[in-house]
Amino acid sequence: MNQMENEHHHLPIQGVIFDMDGVLIDSEPIYFEIERSSFDHFGAAVTVEEHHSFVGVTLESMWQQVINKYQVKVPLEEILVYHQQHVMEQMLAHTELVGMPGVERWVQWLHEQQIPIAVASSSPRALIDLIMEKTGLGSYFEVRMTGEEVEHGKPAPDIFLAAAERIGISPEHCLVIEDSRNGVQAAKSAGMRCIGYRNPGSGDQNLSKADVQISSYDELWALKNTLPFKSSTPDLSRSV
Repeated sequence: MNQMENEHHHLPIQGVIFDMDGVLIDSEPIYFEIERSSFDHFGAAVTVEEHHSFVGVTLESMWQQVINKYQVKVPLEEILVYHQQHVMEQMLAHTELVGMPGVERWVQWLHEQQIPIAVASSSPRALIDLIMEKTGLGSYFEVRMTGEEVEHGKPAPDIFLAAAERIGISPEHCLVIEDSRNGVQAAKSAGMRCIGYRNPGSGDQNLSKADVQISSYDELWALKNTLPFKSSTPDLSRSV
């Protein structure tokens, strides 16, 4: 396991930003099957390896790449409407949406330490809100950033910089938890420290640019006293 080795390793961590899919909830396998169904529907023979490369990017970016490569004749807007409706229907019907094992203990501890947290996900807001409600994690995450709210999606740093601004913590004092290569790259480009969450459901992701890699929240729990957490007074009014 690596240590926090970037140029800000000595600075306190005053805010934590979580990706959602594959980090707060093991939803990537569900999306994977839905997306493969949508690829088939539109006649795009996307390989499994190529599909895994899309983890962490916005739906718009994924589908634009698929349209370009496979010469899909259906307009992007029409595909997105179809796909998003399909995803929402499946997730609404899913009876076993739960947070990742150990994640609630972790976010509770951050609240007790008065460390502000946010979720920053490439998923649409309606889906973020649905998952927050169905997993019971919504009360912990007042700040929810979506890829729809920023100009450039992951691996660009926009979403993490916007989330940091929302919680009132400067980027060099933020820690990101991510499960995808694109997400780790976005976090590092934002000048933040990053923990890579190795989730088999997210495919074979290259998380080598992360400062630390973990396979469970139990591992992270064991590390928490070695990380330089320190409460700050954020600009955002929070109720804990």
